Amino acid sequence: MGRIGPLFDQHCALGAKFGEFGGWSMPLEYAGGGVLAEHDAVRNHVGVFDVSHMGAFALRGPAARDVLNGVLTNDLQRIGPHGAQYSLLCDSRGGVVDDLLVYVRSDEDLFVVANAGNAELVMATIGPIVEASQVSLTDLSRDTAIIAVQGPNSAAVMGDLGLPAGHDYLTFVDVATVFGQVTVARTGYTGEHGYEALVPVENAARFWSMAAEACRSRGGAPCGLGARDTLRTEMGYPLYGHELSADISPVEAGLSWAIGWDKPTFIGRDPLVRQRTLGPDRRSRGLRCVDRAVPRPGMAVRTEAGQPPGVVTSGTFSPTLRLGIALAMLSSQVQLGDIVEIDVRGRPRRAEVVPVPFVNANPRV
Repeated sequence: MGRIGPLFDQHCALGAKFGEFGGWSMPLEYAGGGVLAEHDAVRNHVGVFDVSHMGAFALRGPAARDVLNGVLTNDLQRIGPHGAQYSLLCDSRGGVVDDLLVYVRSDEDLFVVANAGNAELVMATIGPIVEASQVSLTDLSRDTAIIAVQGPNSAAVMGDLGLPAGHDYLTFVDVATVFGQVTVARTGYTGEHGYEALVPVENAARFWSMAAEACRSRGGAPCGLGARDTLRTEMGYPLYGHELSADISPVEAGLSWAIGWDKPTFIGRDPLVRQRTLGPDRRSRGLRCVDRAVPRPGMAVRTEAGQPPGVVTSGTFSPTLRLGIALAMLSSQVQLGDIVEIDVRGRPRRAEVVPVPFVNANPRV
């Protein structure tokens, strides 16, 4: 069993089925629900997720924004105070150490949310760089619970909890509440209108219980990481260890938009500029199954003769489309509309190369 989060007892009481993720023991689905029902709740009503396994760090000090901007790929100067930005931490070769969200309170006060399995590596990579510039880096992971409320009825649920819900996508507010000082961000990884609340860990159980009850009253339910994975795959969102890794660059992953190409400095800039200029040999693509099949990570993808084979990086049954979908790393010669074959346990299954997202959802609405 992995590490236990602050809401483990609450998940047990709900009959959660657990699995290990990023070194943590996390709920995959709940009794009486299951992945399909929880997925549908988020797409049509609302769901609440525990993502407290994520790493959370504070950066404070003179010019903290400028210092971090010289490390990460995206351009932090593009956003104002109380803005959030998706970015990547790369290594010197242009591979991805982690993808993360950066929240800017001011030029001297930022916090970062990183993937659970990479939190220590992110700290070890960023720490010496920022501390050399008199910027402190503090690990807040054990003090902070992160609870996501996602779906069309998410704003109503936040109102039920006495929390703000009127701010724009990729912004956040800090507010004093009955749960203590809470950061409410208009972010999430489902493709739906949603919020992520950073709550003091000592008040997390109370927040979770009230949020779960508010979701039920709005037609929703508590949701596990199984539904989170099907939801993000339908949106074509990358997951570290699948579409992103030390061996997969942001250019190959289709994340050139998350790179501040005009910035003079960030880790991995030169190899990424070269790859962008020359064009990558491979790239992440969406696959929509033509034959009946459920693609899974690691399955081989056969393309036209003379083209190198590809590989499925994420694959699932889409509860919305009721068919198999996948993200795959394919030769750049493969084009939208091409038909490829996925090796599903020794049986070739046809799939069409399609743009992502696979579904019509928009978190900005």
